[in-house]
Amino acid sequence: MMATFNLTSFVNPGSFILLGIPGLEHFHIWIGIPFFIIYLVALAGNSVLLYLISMERSLHEPMFFFLSMLAATDLILSNTCVPKTFSIFWLGPQEITFPGCLTQMFFLHYSFAMDSATLLAMAFDRYIAICFPLRYNTILTRQVITKIVMGIISRSFCIIFPCVFLLKRLPFCQTLIIPHTYCEHIGIAQLACADISINIWYGFAVPVMTVTSDLILIGVSYTLILRAVFNLPSQDARQKALNTCGSHICVILIFYIPAIFSVLTHRFGHNIPHSFHILIANLYVAIPPALNPIIYGVKTKQIREKIILLFFLKGTQ
Repeated sequence: MMATFNLTSFVNPGSFILLGIPGLEHFHIWIGIPFFIIYLVALAGNSVLLYLISMERSLHEPMFFFLSMLAATDLILSNTCVPKTFSIFWLGPQEITFPGCLTQMFFLHYSFAMDSATLLAMAFDRYIAICFPLRYNTILTRQVITKIVMGIISRSFCIIFPCVFLLKRLPFCQTLIIPHTYCEHIGIAQLACADISINIWYGFAVPVMTVTSDLILIGVSYTLILRAVFNLPSQDARQKALNTCGSHICVILIFYIPAIFSVLTHRFGHNIPHSFHILIANLYVAIPPALNPIIYGVKTKQIREKIILLFFLKGTQ
């Protein structure tokens, strides 16, 4: 298969070939089925969340506004990677133009940075709600929320957009085959016939340091939250406060644990098959967007009640 797509001597590449998961080609059709189902779940779940939050005035609160941002970002992430993934699984290796590859790479990493920053904003929201409940509405005003949103969008853009220029400057004169299901920064850079040390430094250090700082700040927020919760006088008050944070903690774990695992296996898991790395990378971009709306639908009372009203009670009226 590699010999079939032996494209060489491109200084300015016209296109790349996405192979899928090398070594698991015979299972591509079967692997594509759960990915298609997961994609439909992510599409439906996040769309329902956005619809409910936009239509229900009782959900027009900072917590649900940040949740709608998470749902919108998850939709971008899912539509950026997953359709191309199961088309490769079902139709074989797919061609993607160089501009298309850069676009996919940008929105993939941009969605990741947006998700991380949004989770930090949601942790800050829970910190204010539990530690300063009487001042919640005066602290998280519409102006403050607007500034937070603009900060999330601009920071994510400024972190990821330089990667486009770092790739466009590179000459490509090797085989333009990407043994993956989607385009990502270092995967593209490794095909160049030039020094990519800047790409490696920037692609690893800057985004990882940014996401690490988000994770540290989230940890600090929840340390303060837990300290405040356990100082509450009644058991019911403690239980209620923990329940409001439960769904967010689950989403944080689903987002960060696979990411940390993927980084560690790429750095230290040299004996792990390459196909396993790619499969984990695909699960990472597919599963969190599908699970997030389910977690919030099950664990958040306000959303659970609205979903029941939307899908079940309306049908009986």
